[in-house]
Amino acid sequence: MYGVVTPLVLNKLFFPNFDPVAGTLLAYTTFFVGFISRPIGGIIFGHYGDRIGRKTVLILTLVIMGMATFLIGLLPTYASVGIWAPILLLLLRVFQGIGIGGEWGGAVLMAVEHSPAGRRGFYGSWPQIGVPAGLLLSAGAVYVLSYLPDADFLAWGWRVAFLISAVLVAVGLYIRLKVMETPAFNRIQQENQIAAVPVVDLFKTHGKNTLLGLGARYIEGVTFNTFGVFIVGYLTGALHLSRQTALAGVMISSAIMIVLLPIYGNLSDRYGRRRLYALGALGIGVLSFPAFWLMQTQSPILVWIAIAIPFAFVYPAVYGPQAALFSELFDTRVRYTGTSFVYQFSGIFASGLTPIIATALLPLGDNKPWLICLYVLVVSVISALSVYAMKESNNRDMAVDNRAGKPA
Repeated sequence: MYGVVTPLVLNKLFFPNFDPVAGTLLAYTTFFVGFISRPIGGIIFGHYGDRIGRKTVLILTLVIMGMATFLIGLLPTYASVGIWAPILLLLLRVFQGIGIGGEWGGAVLMAVEHSPAGRRGFYGSWPQIGVPAGLLLSAGAVYVLSYLPDADFLAWGWRVAFLISAVLVAVGLYIRLKVMETPAFNRIQQENQIAAVPVVDLFKTHGKNTLLGLGARYIEGVTFNTFGVFIVGYLTGALHLSRQTALAGVMISSAIMIVLLPIYGNLSDRYGRRRLYALGALGIGVLSFPAFWLMQTQSPILVWIAIAIPFAFVYPAVYGPQAALFSELFDTRVRYTGTSFVYQFSGIFASGLTPIIATALLPLGDNKPWLICLYVLVVSVISALSVYAMKESNNRDMAVDNRAGKPA
């Protein structure tokens, strides 16, 4: 939600004294700050997730994330309270980041560590559906609210989308209170193998895998934030298309992605995660060039196809197997900390900086997107090489710590 409304609303209401490009960059900076705080949440909640269990931490992170999102919908604007408006926005974005910092790792581990043998890719892909589903819901909400007159949309319409997120928090809490702790964590708890300081153990025993995970995650974050976040501002600002057209493209891709994620997760169980992930990463890099070229037609249908080619059809080959791929990099005693750190620390450069980099590269390329495409291609090669350097671990027993105590 925050990413969707940043180039449409937050730049105008919280940074109104700047030209459109500068205001958008400042708004994207608050978006970026959320990614800086995510590793903090990842380390804090990863620590307790590895020491007291996945379930308890998942409940706490959901409450923090949900409250921060809800309160953004109540914030006064710059016109009302001046400089306090962006400061409060920044503060809530920090809490959003801290909450989600411990959210992803716990969610995917609940699925992966509960999965039957040989099905981790498939089961781990289901929590991943939350991302395109969330993007679909947020873009859909803003799409509907965009039919309000501009004055009403900027005055109160955008707030509705944040406020109704409280319903999702209630549903999430109900579900998480019903879920049992994972067998893998129960096992190390019974065997008294809980790490005293998981983050220290992580870097002692899994340093190489941590670095490889950071590299592999690079293309995933760049792709999502290019075609799911930056693209809305690009289509409405640079190509002068309507909000509805831009949001519809994101919604269509998100709906397709929901279907394809478990399919790609299942394929990773059958053919290996490294191969699928690397091919998906390189495919995104190559296809970004024709995708952005097709957008220049400004035809809504062709624009939607252009977004869908890399984002809906190829990106799930990366994001679907990711939960299992990252979980298999680490032993149970540091797995929550490891997956959270890899996903959230890489989010600083892979996700948070992407809209800023893309916005800055556009004028450097004479308002043509070729530099953005080149950036995506370079990142795709980095991620493919990182995955290639990993060991295939599809058949690993997740409850057995194969590398505990061994230097990385």
